[in-house]
Amino acid sequence: MARYLLARLIALVPILLGTSVVAFFLIRLVPGDPAIALLGLDADPQAIAALRQQLALDQPIVIQYVTWIGHIFAGDFGRSVQGGRPVLPLLLGALGPTALLAAAALAISLAIAIPAGIVAATRRNTSADYAASFLALCGLSMPSFWLGVLLILAFSIYWPILPASGYVSLTADPLEHLRHLVLPALTLGAALAAATMRMTRATMLEVLRSDYVRTARAKGLPRRRVVWGHALRNARIPIVTLLGIQLGQLLGGVVVTETVFSWPGIGKLTVDAIFARDYPVVQGAVLLTAVAFVLINLATDLVYTVLDPRVRLS
Repeated sequence: MARYLLARLIALVPILLGTSVVAFFLIRLVPGDPAIALLGLDADPQAIAALRQQLALDQPIVIQYVTWIGHIFAGDFGRSVQGGRPVLPLLLGALGPTALLAAAALAISLAIAIPAGIVAATRRNTSADYAASFLALCGLSMPSFWLGVLLILAFSIYWPILPASGYVSLTADPLEHLRHLVLPALTLGAALAAATMRMTRATMLEVLRSDYVRTARAKGLPRRRVVWGHALRNARIPIVTLLGIQLGQLLGGVVVTETVFSWPGIGKLTVDAIFARDYPVVQGAVLLTAVAFVLINLATDLVYTVLDPRVRLS
């Protein structure tokens, strides 16, 4: 196990280096100049040149990258072009709201998808199966921004019971935090539930045809114990794999949902930084996203050994 973990951690180095190269050079393909974005189009050319020099934007791009990556290894993600705040505390502050939103969306999706997938698999080709599959198809096909707007119209305008946007800290007011969390979490959870339900149904159908399930039924075990205690237990690994990928994507920044609901997470921070040509924030956000994604995938591999002792990591 220790050798496996060490090998995986070493393998992260080229992945993260490649991500840093893409993040650094890709943002510079976006039209616009950070100095002009800060000072305005009517700014004095000398002031623009002085600001470019202050931000080290007058250096060759390769030198800029080497300098930036050297600071990253030293734990310095640089300073935001807007306001001069350190980038790392800015990113970590936005990571908390995104993590809360991702956890809530994942909990909602599991509460919906697992029971629905099991019902669809155990009652194949019935009205319950068709209804669950239709709702899953709708969830996969529905754009998140459109669903978010519908939820705002329904529960913030026609029935004004939930706030349309904004964020309240959990420590400041837990109840208001939950009220602000419901709509964005439902928006994200619907798409996650659709994909997880389809995976649960497909995996359960395969497991229910297995010999050990037929043997358990032949022994006269209760249906609930056969389904939940035997079939679902052996169908968990593909579901966990999908959940690990989904959680990594969520922590990477749910850009559209956070923008629609003005949720101050990684996604909204990145979008605002792109519009402001705030290179250090965008680069740091992409790099932090990559780190979160690969660490979640590593944790998912480790969970396999807990769920199924037959899986050995070497």
